[in-house]
Amino acid sequence: MTGLPFPLGVPVLTDGSVTLRAHTPADIDPVYEMATDPAMQRWTAISVPYRRSDAEEFVTRIIPRGWDTAQGLSWAIELDGRFAGNVDIRGPGPVTDIGFALHPWARGRGAMRAAVDLAVQYAFSEGGKEVVHWRSQVGNEASLRVAHACGFSMHGLQPGLLYERGRVHDAWTASIRFGDAPMPKTRWRSSLIETADLRLRPLEERDLDRIVEACNDPLTRRYLSWLPRPYGIAQAEEYRADSIWQAATGSKEIWAFCDVATDELLGTVAVMGLRGVDDGSGEVGYWTHPSARGRGLTTAAVRAAVEHAFSAAGLDRRRLTLYAAASNGASNAIARAAGFTVFGTQHLAEPLGDGSFDDLVGYELVRS
Repeated sequence: MTGLPFPLGVPVLTDGSVTLRAHTPADIDPVYEMATDPAMQRWTAISVPYRRSDAEEFVTRIIPRGWDTAQGLSWAIELDGRFAGNVDIRGPGPVTDIGFALHPWARGRGAMRAAVDLAVQYAFSEGGKEVVHWRSQVGNEASLRVAHACGFSMHGLQPGLLYERGRVHDAWTASIRFGDAPMPKTRWRSSLIETADLRLRPLEERDLDRIVEACNDPLTRRYLSWLPRPYGIAQAEEYRADSIWQAATGSKEIWAFCDVATDELLGTVAVMGLRGVDDGSGEVGYWTHPSARGRGLTTAAVRAAVEHAFSAAGLDRRRLTLYAAASNGASNAIARAAGFTVFGTQHLAEPLGDGSFDDLVGYELVRS
């Protein structure tokens, strides 16, 4: 902190590719373009509608005031000589927050990770900060990926933490402390697997309708008794968001298994419990869309997931378990066809959708 007025007091930070600098009037138009981008309006508290005069106020008044009062340290991100976005360290004192946004043209190039690293390290070394907090609406995968890549520790979901444009939102939260290494704390569990007939990939927004269809099917509801009632798009969005968070924390990897030609979701398969007491084990789970049943597709997907789970280049598991209700003939057949063998039965341990209880058959498979 130099004590000089804006813009003289704004340090220029660079890694040789990405540069953080003071905002100038030339940034007003690209700030306006960025702020009216649909993705930014979806995931941030930016005003809607957003006018060019709002961008002018932000660049020429709000940002200088933040620097001059030490209430907020905001840099313009520059990439290839062009304005690429903003990164902000917000609030006085040793505990602070970070916010960031990237212009659409600059996305997908690693610029934000570099910008956040530069801002955070300055906050620690020169700004007197001890901890920097990150928060975002649940579901904002792009922002979560930046925080994860920069070494933030993932904390969890905080209900009702954000209030944006008249609505309360749940938030994902994370933080980084002085002295923390600026590198991922966990391995992001997200991979693409292809077989002759199937593609296993992370869940995407276009899968939501198919998820809703599957999770309202009577057979699905009988054996997944914990599914919310009713089950609509909002519940499917929560399911997908949870899959992203679980991937980021390295706790679970879940795939949509899809027709290799159409990429239409046929079901899901997951390996869970990846960060338990035994870090060499995992549990396999799956469900199938009604339109895909009886064709051997789920068995093929489970086999592909198991191969990945046992691979040293994949999840590097030593042992996998799988559980199925005794009356669920299809699920038990899939387990056996995928090579699992029974190790025991828990009597009346599995709640069913009608309120009754079924025996729960336990299967295991050990890496050979």
